[in-house]
Amino acid sequence: MWHIGMLFGRTEVIDNTLNPDFVRKFILDYFFEERQNLRFDLYDLDSKSDNLSKHDFLGQAFCTLGEIVGSLGSRLEKPLMDKRPVPGIPGKKCGTIIVRAEELSNCRSVMLQFCGNKLDKKDFFGKSDPFLVFYRSNEDGSYTICHKTEVVKNTLDPVWQAFKIPVRALCNGDYDRSIKVEVYDWDRDGGHDFIGEFSTSYREMSRSQSQFHIYEVIFFTHTLVLPLVLTQINFTVAIDFTASNGNPSQPTSLHYMSPYQLNDYAMALRAVGEIIQDYDSDKMFPALGFGAKLPPDGRVSHEFALNGNPQNPYCSGIEGVMEAYYQSLKSVRLYGPTHFSPVINHVARYASAVMDGSQYFILLIISDGVITDMAQTKESIVNAASLPMSIIIVGVGPAEFDEMIELDGDEERISSQGRYAERDIVQFVPFRDYIDRRGNHILSMARLAKEVLAEIPDQFLSYMRTRGIKPGPLPPPYTPCPPQAIHPLLTRRVSRI
Repeated sequence: MWHIGMLFGRTEVIDNTLNPDFVRKFILDYFFEERQNLRFDLYDLDSKSDNLSKHDFLGQAFCTLGEIVGSLGSRLEKPLMDKRPVPGIPGKKCGTIIVRAEELSNCRSVMLQFCGNKLDKKDFFGKSDPFLVFYRSNEDGSYTICHKTEVVKNTLDPVWQAFKIPVRALCNGDYDRSIKVEVYDWDRDGGHDFIGEFSTSYREMSRSQSQFHIYEVIFFTHTLVLPLVLTQINFTVAIDFTASNGNPSQPTSLHYMSPYQLNDYAMALRAVGEIIQDYDSDKMFPALGFGAKLPPDGRVSHEFALNGNPQNPYCSGIEGVMEAYYQSLKSVRLYGPTHFSPVINHVARYASAVMDGSQYFILLIISDGVITDMAQTKESIVNAASLPMSIIIVGVGPAEFDEMIELDGDEERISSQGRYAERDIVQFVPFRDYIDRRGNHILSMARLAKEVLAEIPDQFLSYMRTRGIKPGPLPPPYTPCPPQAIHPLLTRRVSRI
């Protein structure tokens, strides 16, 4: 659900272009376990007024911070849509917005000053009007603009003003990360002429004992593509269909489908799923049930597909999982007992096949009470602790959850037959502890999601560290292709703060 929010910040204005590349960055606190909604509004500046109603609205886009972070290379493209006052009517597409996120490192600032010597003449009348554009390399090999200098008019030997910039903006604290600098001749119509470029790194700028460095400005076109190992999050849901939940047709049942509000199972599913799905690229989720008698023969199953297709238990998005859950309540008979090990082993089979860090599996189990295969469940968790997976258990209803608390392993690492779990992979919470007393279900779901997802990042990192798996490689120092032409030298002096 989207609400009217507060204005966080505005970019600079870029004149005369339909393809702006904004320099200004916004620093936000990121929380994996929370849904952080963002809205981007784009305007065409018509005056110097700060009142947005005085300018032409071009389009808007909605997303979450998790969507950006979870996208390939933490780069998200969204269509810009016009405003539509009528619900359900799609707005007109008004272009595309591209948003990139990167984790920041705390670093000092650096003072830089650049000057050019005998740059290329681009204007027919007069000399060039040069300016510099700085780009930080990203982990997928692409570049993000991080600074622009002022324009120095009518000269081939410009001296730009010194400027102070955080090292994190230049290279995110990685002193060997490539920094690309492009030189342009400014044109009033926005069609700036490319003069040339060079590349460096913060370490290279800091290495020399002299304050002066000289680089060739090279004119060429070159595209760099690098492989990068990224981790895909795979989310699986398992729901308790045992008879202890009560008859779904009765309001006292934990599975009761009220026309006015979600039941506890649905709230837990939506609360966790809506955050996790931002990190799953295909948004296709296996949804399982356990503890029910299935049609047509009434056999008891502890690992069945909610959509009725055991060969393909995937549902499209959280809405698809919700629909499959509701349909299962109409077709299966609640029975028992409560076995966790089959669904844990189900996910573990997939996780055991991909242990190189490219995929990580999260299993959400929602249940109402006593676990009847405790020994087998412990063994399954001990085995799964060496795999790329985490288990979230949400307890619903008024029952005591002693077994689930034991599985959590916060007080004592779980063990089975003398073997201890390699790491803590289970997080258990009773939903009742996070229900808002005033009946605000949105707040209840937000509290639950924040609590159950808080340990996932550390569990993910613990697996990567124990396996010696490191993040994908950063781009190597920039190496251009053989230049078509080499332009005169650009000099720079640098001082550190």
